[in-house]
This record gives sequence, C-alpha cells and structure tokens, in this order.
Amino acid sequence: MLAAPPLTLYVHVPWCVRKCPYCDFNSHERQSELPERAYLDALLADLDQDLHWVRGRPLEAIFIGGGTPSLMSADFYAALFEGLRQRLSFSGDIEITLEANPGTLETGRFAGFRAAGINRLSIGVQSFNARHLQALGRIHGPEEALRAAADARDAGFDNFNLDLMHALPGQTPAQALDDLRQAVALEPTHLSWYELTIEPNTAFFRAPPEQPDGDSRADLEEQGLNLLAARGFERYEVSAFARPGRRCRHNLNYWRFGDYLAIGAGAHGKVTTDRELLRFQKTRMPEHYLADPPGARRALTVIDEPLLEALLNGLRLVEGVPITVLSQRTGLEAGAINAALAAGRAQGLLVADEQRAACTELGFRHLNTVLERLATQVG
Repeated sequence: MLAAPPLTLYVHVPWCVRKCPYCDFNSHERQSELPERAYLDALLADLDQDLHWVRGRPLEAIFIGGGTPSLMSADFYAALFEGLRQRLSFSGDIEITLEANPGTLETGRFAGFRAAGINRLSIGVQSFNARHLQALGRIHGPEEALRAAADARDAGFDNFNLDLMHALPGQTPAQALDDLRQAVALEPTHLSWYELTIEPNTAFFRAPPEQPDGDSRADLEEQGLNLLAARGFERYEVSAFARPGRRCRHNLNYWRFGDYLAIGAGAHGKVTTDRELLRFQKTRMPEHYLADPPGARRALTVIDEPLLEALLNGLRLVEGVPITVLSQRTGLEAGAINAALAAGRAQGLLVADEQRAACTELGFRHLNTVLERLATQVG
C-alpha cells in the first residue's frame, strides 16, 4: 500500500492581457471583462469531482498561477478561499502564493490580495531594462517593476518572489548582472533566476531571437551564482534561490514527488491512491472549461514508471531527495532504488550516498545529461 505524501493545490487562471512571445503556458488574451463569478463556480465544481482522492488530508500550500492571476479581484480570491475551506482542511501555517505581473496592478490591489488570505507573491519582473522588457513582449516598464516590489511590502507581504530571466535577446552579461543586483536590492525573500529558453508553440520558436552564446551564458551563470550566494540567497533548485526558511512550499512538494490537486483550465495534477499513482489534466480552453466544469478532467493516466518521474523531479534539488522519501512515494524498496542509481554514482554524476539521491557538483552542472541517462537506465 502506498503512503499518502504531503498535499498542495494548484489553481490555474488562464487569462492574460497579452501573450508573451516566449510563453508556452495555457494562457489566453483577455477579450472582454473576466467572468469571475462563472470561473469561481467552475473551479469549485471542478474540485468537487476530485475530493474523493484526498478526504481528510490537509493542504500544505496553494499556488495560483497563469496566465495572469493578478487580473482577478481580491473579492474573487476571498470567495475562492471560502469555498476551498468548506471542502478541504488548511494546515495552520499554509502558504498561499499568487503570481502577479507588474503591468496588471492598480494602486492598492496588493492590500486587497493580502486581506483575502494570500500570504506570498511571485512577481513576474523578468528584467529591469526597458529594451529587454519590450523584446520579451512585457506590458510593464522598469518603474512598474520597482514599484510592485515596494507595494508588496507596503501591503504587508513579508514573503515574495521575483521572477527574473537572463540570456535575453541583445542582453550583455553586464546587463544581466545589473538586473540581478537590482532584484536583490529590492530585498525579496526568494528569487527565480533562469535562462530564457525557446519552447515549441511560441512566437519565439517560429522566429527565434538572437541570444548570447553558450560560453557567455556559462560565465554569467557562475558570476550570478556567486553574487546571490554573497547576498545570502541559498540555491536549492536549478533556478530557485531563497533566504533561510523561505523556500516555495508548493514547488518543493512538486519536486519531492508529493501530491497536488489541480483546478482550472489546463491545470495538471497528481494524486496517490492506495495502490497507484495518477496524473490528470483539465481541459485547456477556458470556454470549454466554463461550459462543463464537472467534465473538465480530460486525461487520467497511471504513472507506470514512478521512480523515473520522482528522480526527474528530485534531482533538480541541490540536496536531492532522501531514499526513504523515494521509497514512500514510489512503493519501491531502498535496495531497488539504489541499484537504479548505481551507474550514475559510478560515473561521478550522483553522490555516493545510499541514503539520498542527489547530483554531485559535476552532475548538477550537466543535469540534462544526467536526466537523459536516467531515462535510459531506469525507464
């Protein structure tokens, strides 16, 4: 029998003001006033179909992503949390994160979000350089990004993330480091700092921009990591850096192969039953989702290679995952898990510690190679 892991909830809000050319998420440009009441009812009806999997298990965290969730009103979120509490128990110190874009924030909106029950923000800054923001298709400028961080503090948020990209079109290493210094100066508790990647089904994929070369990216990453470490940010995942005690709980649960319910158009979730691990996905188009919320779950699959999936997630963490946790999550014996890791350990890519699965420094630098080899060896 499989043990039930920690549980979080992901809520997807699919609308945005303008689709960014690098974005491959399920986001749709807003054409008119948002259907807040209808979407609220749809989210709760959607959740009602999934509750049988998690009765009695408390939520450790909620993450609201998009799209642009900050387009919705504070009243929408207050009503959503009321509906969630009627259906699920919240842990006493639950972390509730809302993604917010500076270009969608009117004065005072953060205070409303805080009053509604949101206690962590993730602000999509991406850059503080006006030219680079324009190249990324962002609807905000540097001043709005700076003001968003200040407004978050004024509204009582003592825990917020800043999202920042590098390897941008036309960006020099000096400009990328300047972005990072400006972000750190705003005193966030968490930073997501990652390279712009060109994904299929995006405008950038159809017309790729010119980016810095590989050597420049590697040098920049080394300098950036040193800067963040010197400023007290601990790297705990490939692109995630946090002050002590401020790691993102929902994302940690994801990387540790925990369970997460998912509601909203296009949302993906994972749940553990007594005997199997399941993944599910909700219908992507907002109009279809709104038309039939109880029928929104359009894909339900059994995870038939749980160890591989757990490792593909867990090895993104600097500290890796304890073997005992992997055993609990997958139902496999510790011996079988360590046998699957033996080749990577022999190659010096994984740490020689039978108590945990983690990359060595070399393995972490070549993580994609490690994961590709694991997919061949474990899959």
